[in-house]
Amino acid sequence: MRAIVLGLCTAMVLVVQVADAQMPLPAAKPPDGATLFKQQCAVCHTLSLSEPMRQGPALVKIVGRPAGKVEGFRYSEALSKADFAWDETKLDAWLNNPQAVIPGVNMVYRQAKPETRAAIIAYLKEQN
Repeated sequence: MRAIVLGLCTAMVLVVQVADAQMPLPAAKPPDGATLFKQQCAVCHTLSLSEPMRQGPALVKIVGRPAGKVEGFRYSEALSKADFAWDETKLDAWLNNPQAVIPGVNMVYRQAKPETRAAIIAYLKEQN
């Protein structure tokens, strides 16, 4: 009797394992740019020129804007001398490693995940 019970238990475990192996995993949800911005950027940046400045400048209409040129924000010397406008490529490189884009800047945030950077950049573009 014990051998039969043990055999049935083993068979059930195998059936469950096979069933689990065949079930597809749910698709990963793409990152939400608004949520990521609130979690990772909004501590230092706003999306409104009417709000008080934080540690970083307001990011409203950042795409296409000259780097280091928001009126009323005190940029690092390195960033105030920047000679480019923000586009998706520059923003991606910046979010990945600001020091590699402009050595000597104050921003310490780094985001290694390309999908997270892309979601944040897409959200910033929506705010333009």
